[in-house]
Amino acid sequence: KTHTSLGKEILKGSTSPYLQMGADIALHHHECWDGSGYPNGLKGEDIPLPARIMAVCDVYDALRSRRPYKPALTHAAALDVMHKGDARTDPDQFDPNVLAAMFAAADQFEEIYRKSQPA
Repeated sequence: KTHTSLGKEILKGSTSPYLQMGADIALHHHECWDGSGYPNGLKGEDIPLPARIMAVCDVYDALRSRRPYKPALTHAAALDVMHKGDARTDPDQFDPNVLAAMFAAADQFEEIYRKSQPA
């Protein structure tokens, strides 16, 4: 759970608005809409919008990616988990507007993910 604070430390202090936003994303991308996240337990709109967007993208990527402890999910299965939840993911952890936007752009998520994978 320290990677959020470490990421902010790496990016802080820049005059670049992009790196300043990156520092906020690094620190807050594991905060949850329902307040159950970390590192600060922020809730709802107290979480910076870029971090709320990254939270959805990060979980989608984690579900789609193979890990030593789990196989990769298909696009449809990842969407199903994000919509219904499972033992690790609950849709209440996401900003409902950001999650709805992700579902509306689901085809683009699938295309971007597919293009990012090695051939």
